[in-house]
Amino acid sequence: MHADIVDLREFYHSQLGRFAEFSIAMALSTLWTRLPEERLVGLGYAVPYLDRFRAGTERTFAFMPAGQGAVNWPVGELSSTALVFDEELPLPDSSIDRVLMVHSLEFAENPRETLKEAWRVLAPGGRLVIVVPNRRGVWARMEHTPFGSGRPYSRRQLTNLLRESNFTPGASAEALFFPPSKIRALLKLRYAFERMGRRLWPAFSGVIVLEAQKRLYQGLPVAARASRRVFVPVLGAQGVPTTRTPAEPVFALDKSLPRD
Repeated sequence: MHADIVDLREFYHSQLGRFAEFSIAMALSTLWTRLPEERLVGLGYAVPYLDRFRAGTERTFAFMPAGQGAVNWPVGELSSTALVFDEELPLPDSSIDRVLMVHSLEFAENPRETLKEAWRVLAPGGRLVIVVPNRRGVWARMEHTPFGSGRPYSRRQLTNLLRESNFTPGASAEALFFPPSKIRALLKLRYAFERMGRRLWPAFSGVIVLEAQKRLYQGLPVAARASRRVFVPVLGAQGVPTTRTPAEPVFALDKSLPRD
């Protein structure tokens, strides 16, 4: 079940949400290589991070799952938001240079199908950047933030899932080492928590940030997938009603003929 768009927006407007956004954005910037005139898609609720990285792109889209809901973005400009199914993106093959997934994979009904759809729309050599809650971290255990909902991942689980979906995992980073507390005294120490966490306990970060590249030299297995569309028949076979009596036999016994 996806997080609600209202809860996501309220979290990122809060003080804790702004600090979390800054920490994740710093982790993203360590592995984000600028591509000239790239086409960027944010899947899930990536709006706070698209604002930071859309400068210099040819175009940027914010795709939000139907189960989550959508908001208009960017503010004060023509909308670049679309309400989508994460397994059926409204894009042609090989049309996007980079996909950023935030608050997406942990809520996906079928993570493999979601990743295969991202593979389809990415151009050859395209990059996929994923931010997911770390199953070892404290943030995945606290329900008052969006990172405490959905399915958390370990680094090995995420890496294996990407390889099964025909991606080559690459650089990674960690973020959210400070506790998800609203106490101001603890939030003031967030920079110290972040520095010490990266050095002393990187395995216990709040989120895992991983970049992967589209792989072309291995075919994807073909699997039957039930369509989301439900078809209701308009006309059904009901037969032809009739009131005719049963036909008489073709060969009737002629009573005038003598019997043996």
